[in-house]
Amino acid sequence: MSTYQSEPAQASTPPTGLDPAVAAQRLREEGPNELGVSQRRTLRDMAWDVVREPMFLLLLGAGAIYLAMGDAHEALILLGFVVVIMAITVLQERRTDQALNALRDLSSPRALVVRGGVAQRVAGREVVREDLLMIAEGDRISADGCLWQAHELATDESMLTGESEPVPKQPGQPVFAGTLVVSGQGLLQVSAVGQHTELGRIGQSLGTIALQASPLREEMALLTRRLLFIGLALCALLVGLLGWLRGDWLQAVLSGITLAMGVLPQELPVIMIVFLALAARRLATQQVLTRRLNAIETLGQTTVLCVDKTGTLTQNRMAVAALSTGQQTLNTLGPMAEGPDSLPEAFHELLEYAVLASEIDPHDPMEQAFHRFAG
Repeated sequence: MSTYQSEPAQASTPPTGLDPAVAAQRLREEGPNELGVSQRRTLRDMAWDVVREPMFLLLLGAGAIYLAMGDAHEALILLGFVVVIMAITVLQERRTDQALNALRDLSSPRALVVRGGVAQRVAGREVVREDLLMIAEGDRISADGCLWQAHELATDESMLTGESEPVPKQPGQPVFAGTLVVSGQGLLQVSAVGQHTELGRIGQSLGTIALQASPLREEMALLTRRLLFIGLALCALLVGLLGWLRGDWLQAVLSGITLAMGVLPQELPVIMIVFLALAARRLATQQVLTRRLNAIETLGQTTVLCVDKTGTLTQNRMAVAALSTGQQTLNTLGPMAEGPDSLPEAFHELLEYAVLASEIDPHDPMEQAFHRFAG
């Protein structure tokens, strides 16, 4: 830790920031600076989602009927199907949640705050309102705030606006959580944290979107209802006929139940889960995490995909398109795009000065483009 010595533009004495005790109390009262991440699902929640599936309930009902009829062999087979379905679904979702939570923890930013006149590094989640944040090139801003000082400060707000062009900032202007400082340095006072930031409001609006059942789940539910109706109808018909013709109503009921059970596709739920799990495994080899297995079927039926431009259709970065010495111009996106080794001698000096004028480890998109092109 080191004592902060710079003076803000609005004051003649060095800023001292919040008292550490006040900051700790505010953290307890207002909660951590987090974006309202959805509550982590427990094994019980995951299992309950599986149990509510119509096909799963059908298997449980069929197993119970076989058990009541004294056919323990068939009952154990169906209950084994139940265990397989639940195990595959829960394990897949559990592994994905653990991977996503680990990535979220690794990406949590740290902040340099001034408290009691001393600059110290704290976790981004510990930043509170009215904290003083010192930001510099390469920092990910932890909270919304108003700039006290700014020296050649520019931020990348593409996370909020979709535009990759850096936005220059001056004292008195707002800066936003989640944005990246691409050049300069500054001092800001935090005005909002967590869900009260602009980024947090976006997250809240996304949280209001209701999850819809996939087409496959809807079709499976419809198929289950239809087969159940057909099975019950055949069961009632057979029971009535055998009971009327033979007079043995107990045997008629057992025969009707057996016929109904034969109509129901007891292996279908297992087949569907296994194939979806195999698809999730293939996606994982392509570095794609599947949180819900039903999302794979939805992805497979997608015919039109609407995406934004920056960072999706484009790479959210700049590239050297041409070099010009005044007398000559070279298009670097054409046949000469192999790199600096293929450049004519007249352009080597130009590229060398462009790299030397940049930071060694640049964050500015244009300087990064120079370094990438120079190799």
